Amino acid sequence: MWKLAAILFIVIGPTLAGTFALVPMTFYGINAFAPWLLAVFAGVGALVAVPISLLVARRIDTVMGPGPRKTA
Repeated sequence: MWKLAAILFIVIGPTLAGTFALVPMTFYGINAFAPWLLAVFAGVGALVAVPISLLVARRIDTVMGPGPRKTA
């Protein structure tokens, strides 16, 4: 499950970091926000992505089940 969570974090982490980085620009405008706010919000987005990646990996692992897998 940890390997799957790491692979999912590669996709989920930058997505949430970029989404959270848009928050200060939305509230303060493109020219009026402090640059440190952009970094803080992007960092928070990356931190939020860790438990979300684990949750998604756990859900995928549960759906796959412990049964034998058939190969083609």
